[in-house]
Amino acid sequence: MALSLRPNLVCSFLEKLYWMFRQDRLLHLLLLAGVILYLIHPVKEHEAVRSIDWRTIYSLAGLMLLTKGIERSGYLSHLGIHVIHHLHHERPLAIFLVLFAALGSMLLTNDIMLFIVVPLTLGLRKISILPVGRLVIFEALAVNTGSLFTPIGNPQNIFLWQQSHLSFLDFTLQMAPLEMVLLPVLLGVTALVFRNDPIAVELDEYPEPAEMKMLYRCLLLYAGFVLGIESGYPGWSLMLLLVFFTILFPRILADVDWSLIAVFILMFLDIGFLTHFDRLSSWLASVHLHSSVHMFLFSLFTSQVISNVPAALLLQKFLPSGRLLAYAVNVGGFGFVLGSLANLIALRMARERMLWLEFHFYSVPFLVMGAGLAWLLL
Repeated sequence: MALSLRPNLVCSFLEKLYWMFRQDRLLHLLLLAGVILYLIHPVKEHEAVRSIDWRTIYSLAGLMLLTKGIERSGYLSHLGIHVIHHLHHERPLAIFLVLFAALGSMLLTNDIMLFIVVPLTLGLRKISILPVGRLVIFEALAVNTGSLFTPIGNPQNIFLWQQSHLSFLDFTLQMAPLEMVLLPVLLGVTALVFRNDPIAVELDEYPEPAEMKMLYRCLLLYAGFVLGIESGYPGWSLMLLLVFFTILFPRILADVDWSLIAVFILMFLDIGFLTHFDRLSSWLASVHLHSSVHMFLFSLFTSQVISNVPAALLLQKFLPSGRLLAYAVNVGGFGFVLGSLANLIALRMARERMLWLEFHFYSVPFLVMGAGLAWLLL
């Protein structure tokens, strides 16, 4: 029965939506920043809306909805049991998940790969004693590391690839030295951080049978949604997806973290407001007059403040879209959580208290190390 015919579900959905927005401190901070920027330098409504990358918003919303459906099917818990039965110790399991996330992100993009590997990891929480939050942190580092290798691994590479006019192979070869250095380092750090203790499996009650009908429908919708995005119709694809879920799985609609969608919209708006400051534009235009070191460090810093995808879009107007900028914005995905939208997605999916602090304990040193190695390779 459709969601509109179930008043209780509608009330539950609205109540959860209210609490999501009320408790989201990052959302409040971005909203406040946007209001301040608008008051300082008002922007016309159509110009503000144009600064939002709706393709990214539609794609993210649909993927969040689909992966939540796959998670609710219960299949990932059974898949997690299968993995643990073959990898009996914490260290090899961690290395497997990190390598799986890194390799997958080379072709599926970092965000999509997170929607595959993080729900699988969270499913392990129900059946074993594992540092699941730390695994999610290293999976976020892994997708940022793996995705920098190819032109289609992440949004900033897609953009820079098109601007550079390089072939797929030439762009990949350009990024290969950085990938070949960072990935082994990440795997080595993973082996050091995770102990080789046996995994304690807790199966007092075997997980309930997976709802295979829900799983198959979600996988079919997943394929159709990705095809719709690739065909250039992300908005219509999301609309059809919402209709299907309203009819088939209305309860899942209330479980999606819709405030994260609002966070992304506000990030695009705030960046759009910033680009309309004449003094800022003049200052950015003068950056290319400085040395390569200044350009590299400035690109790293900008990625930390506004995220590496918007940083690539912004800095390409003022800096050459060559290897220096590609290395800088990709390495800039490490460090502060806002360095990459993938970081934000992973931590929001994990929903574990104090995980943000632990993330920076590992990610900030990885930024410093990665920046040093990237500069040596330039």
